[in-house]
Amino acid sequence: MNRVSIWVLSLCCVVGIGLSRSEDAVEELKAKESLLSYLEKDAASPGANTLMVPLTLIQGAASKGAVCLDGTPPGYHLDRGFGSGSNSWLIHLEGGGWCNNIRTCVFRKTTRRGSSKFMAKQTNFTGILSNKAEENPDFYNWNRVKLRYCDGASFAGEGQNEANQLYFRGQRIWSAAMEELMAKGMQNAEQALLSGCSAGGLASILHCDEFKDLFPKTTKVKCLSDAGMFLDATNVAGGHSLRDMYGGVVTLQGVQKNLPNTCTSQMDPTSCFFPQNLVANIRTPLFLLNAAYDAWQVQESLIPSSADPHGSWRECKMDRSHCNSTQMQFLQDFRSQMLNAINVFSKSNQNGLFINSCFAHCQSERQDTWYENDSPRIGNKAVAVSVGDWFFDRTAVKAIDCAYPCDSTCHDLVFNDVTSTITISQSTRLTFTLLNLLSALLITLTCSKCTMEFQFGQ
Repeated sequence: MNRVSIWVLSLCCVVGIGLSRSEDAVEELKAKESLLSYLEKDAASPGANTLMVPLTLIQGAASKGAVCLDGTPPGYHLDRGFGSGSNSWLIHLEGGGWCNNIRTCVFRKTTRRGSSKFMAKQTNFTGILSNKAEENPDFYNWNRVKLRYCDGASFAGEGQNEANQLYFRGQRIWSAAMEELMAKGMQNAEQALLSGCSAGGLASILHCDEFKDLFPKTTKVKCLSDAGMFLDATNVAGGHSLRDMYGGVVTLQGVQKNLPNTCTSQMDPTSCFFPQNLVANIRTPLFLLNAAYDAWQVQESLIPSSADPHGSWRECKMDRSHCNSTQMQFLQDFRSQMLNAINVFSKSNQNGLFINSCFAHCQSERQDTWYENDSPRIGNKAVAVSVGDWFFDRTAVKAIDCAYPCDSTCHDLVFNDVTSTITISQSTRLTFTLLNLLSALLITLTCSKCTMEFQFGQ
């Protein structure tokens, strides 16, 4: 083999390694996207009688720099209220994870989570957004808005990365959306509720007091965070996966500028992106709706693949019925940590709680978990009834479930539907790893031949 052949083969091997790593990263990001979609159930086809609401883009937002990650205008879906709900408003903040570095943000802007170009032109309103009294007894005839999420920092970022054409404008999107909705009648609201799911649930905490301050003191204003109680927890390998991710989000997207100074005056900015360090200081009445064994946190914070390289937790994290006693105790400890985190918050008379012992995520958006005959209950009271009782001051709601497995009403998530995606991703990583090893071996062998040829002048 001559020197040119050796050089070409070596170059091909290096390129192969680069491509395999790149493709591997994309597969991993796609798997995470599939997980989010599965958790939200937004990939499911709407029912025949489901209300479909069109997307409205905020046309004047770009002039204010209020744009999605890729520079496109943000959007929302609005279904007008009627009857007794004509002057009541519910703003629901969409969730969908975060992006914490250039790679993940560049990928995100090729999806509906980072660009309005990829958002569906209409979406189905179910659960807390339903317009049917039998599905949504207290809020069905309100003005109901779903604000789309396309910034990757829970509507809290401020900055940009010119080299990669990334715009971190979550705070501006929030402000532009509120300004537009106020002009469309929300300024006359007699009562208003800010809700959100997942990353949107975190956003509803971050923006709760801001939302309250939009209205006169005579307006009844409260906030609901669904699956937004993300904990600064230790993973199965002893690391802090979510803290590491949040650190990247806060630093890259300039989130620290918009965090409450009641927290940042005492703690580092990353700590102040965790709800456990915020909720006790929220002035506005707030309701926390959360599964004690939050399905997303189990998957991505407690048992991420990086912390379980040998897959010893894989079956457990996919289906809690496959957990052994040691693994189950780890998850019980996570529940205890959540209850400790909300201890001070729960003592305020104005706040509400519905912490059920389920393996679920985002229970207000899905009809089956919000309000149906067999929906989850604590003390024989469904989520929708609990939230309504709290909002309208019918009764205090501080519902905390007994520990798993005592609750037979749970709609626990089992990840059979996304197993194939995750398996493909892991299989791909294994294949790429073997290719990388082979490539490295070939480079080593050819480079050894190069050295021999040089030394012996062959």
